[in-house]
Amino acid sequence: MNRNANQLRRPIPITQDAAMDIFALFAHYGLLALFVCVLVEQMGMPIPALPVIVVAGVASASNPIFALQALLVACVASTISDSIWFYSGKYFGRKVLGLLCRISISPDTCVRQSELNFARRGAATLVMAKFIPGVSMLASPLAGALGMKYGKFVLYNLTGILLWAGSGILFGLLFHEQAHQILDYLSNLGSTAMYVLLSCVGLYIAYRMWRRWATRRALAHIPRLAPNELFELITQGADLLILDVRAKVIATAESEHIPGARRIELTEIETISIETITSASKIITYCACPNDASALKAAQLLIKRGHPISVLKGGIDGWIKAGYAVALP
Repeated sequence: MNRNANQLRRPIPITQDAAMDIFALFAHYGLLALFVCVLVEQMGMPIPALPVIVVAGVASASNPIFALQALLVACVASTISDSIWFYSGKYFGRKVLGLLCRISISPDTCVRQSELNFARRGAATLVMAKFIPGVSMLASPLAGALGMKYGKFVLYNLTGILLWAGSGILFGLLFHEQAHQILDYLSNLGSTAMYVLLSCVGLYIAYRMWRRWATRRALAHIPRLAPNELFELITQGADLLILDVRAKVIATAESEHIPGARRIELTEIETISIETITSASKIITYCACPNDASALKAAQLLIKRGHPISVLKGGIDGWIKAGYAVALP
């Protein structure tokens, strides 16, 4: 380990530049730095673990055994954090998912994207989750919330970790000479490299926030109903079609639904003909996403086809919290 750290230290001048901190950290602490970076990143902290994994691959160029050690360390660290999130999702369900989405750059879509991936691919989602922005953080707690067996979770999740960490190490091994050249160049740039990096990150965050604002503005005109308003319409015998647009895998795991609601996945809204299943004068959509993201998306699609739509505020969680009855399959 010391031999590799020394080899890595020679071509990378250790300076005070923030752009080089991650590499200086690895040069001094090696596998411990790798373990900590992977652990805290997978726990949700904005610490870039993949560059550290790539540097481990660079350091392994002259010692393949070190690559196996780094892969093992990354797998252990990620499994620990993923297991914590898995059991958090298992015991606390959507509260954990909601928390993660509130700290996400795009909270309106992160749960919906993860749910759709699970609906389409099932447990195989865990294999590719770490390569998909927005899904990586939510895959483990969502698997727990859906009642997946821990043994099955570990099998699929570990496969994904091996692919993710292994690809980073392999990249470092294959391009170790180029990596040294890039790091030397960044070191020579000094603080300029840091300014460029921060500018790119700032532009990315600004773009995502702008997209979030634009999406909310586009959906702001869609009428919303409070749970008590929907309850009054139901008790009055209003001509309603209530659509539960949660992904089937989610709706099955969370079996409670509003009495009389019909389950139609968001992915089916574009192709299904509403006229063939109802002549209701008003349609209500609901989901279980933060900010009612899926219900609003479904409403937007149906409004374009001329249907009168309202969205239930708070979705199924808001309905249950208000104390109204739910039905089971």
